[in-house]
Amino acid sequence: MSPTKRVALVTGANKGIGFAITRELCRQFSGDVVLTARDEPRGRAAVQQLQAEGLSPRFHPLDIDDPQSVRALRDFLLKEYGGLNVLVNNAGIAFKQADPTPFHIQAEVTMKTNYFGTKNVSTELLPLMKPQGRVVNVSSTVSVRALKSCSPELQEKFRSETITEEELTGLMNKFVEDTKKGVHQQEGWPNTAYGVSKIGVTVLSRIHARKLNEQRSGDKILLNACCPGWVRTDMAGPTATKSPEEGAETPVYLALLPPDAGGPHGQFVTEKKVEKW
Repeated sequence: MSPTKRVALVTGANKGIGFAITRELCRQFSGDVVLTARDEPRGRAAVQQLQAEGLSPRFHPLDIDDPQSVRALRDFLLKEYGGLNVLVNNAGIAFKQADPTPFHIQAEVTMKTNYFGTKNVSTELLPLMKPQGRVVNVSSTVSVRALKSCSPELQEKFRSETITEEELTGLMNKFVEDTKKGVHQQEGWPNTAYGVSKIGVTVLSRIHARKLNEQRSGDKILLNACCPGWVRTDMAGPTATKSPEEGAETPVYLALLPPDAGGPHGQFVTEKKVEKW
């Protein structure tokens, strides 16, 4: 492999929206597409399925909860490609509404993957992004609804143009601690672990976009959060309104913004349109 070859990477890509995004990138992206999954047999089976369709993704294992796994992926990308052109942070989890797991455990587990896992991947891979790179963090409109259900004080913090990654991480940790004490609603939080974790993803995207402006403004890297919509997946269930292919449309649109595009950047995008945060 040559360091000049282009590469796109999708996390949590062995099924659902991640799989549909990978398929579409294999069709449209000029370069290699790396499908990553925590479960190696399932990941390799997904690659075989795409190969049977005449597409040729590569596979690399990735557990976003495991810093060693993330670093191994970083080293692979540096060695094989000298960097990264497109990153789609899609991996995430959600408990079903009827799940009997205590809420504070749901909060801790959901936050660990959706916020801290995405943050881990971003910390290691954003420095690898090549000029005109594209970063797409799959969030959810549930984050917008959850934000509106936060106390005015929390809303102000999450909408702040100057909030730091450290401050945001402190707030995400506070939510988990507040659920353990059973006081999260008194403290101004909504009663949705998934929603708060996705507030974290959306705000983290805004922070990272700001950092790119400050540190690498000439590189024209565009980074956004997006909502794929309500998609028929194992996570959302069979009654959702969109197919995985339809859910992939907005993430793929952002991943393939043309080299001369000036935006969107640091935005929350749904149905290919910027939504007010």
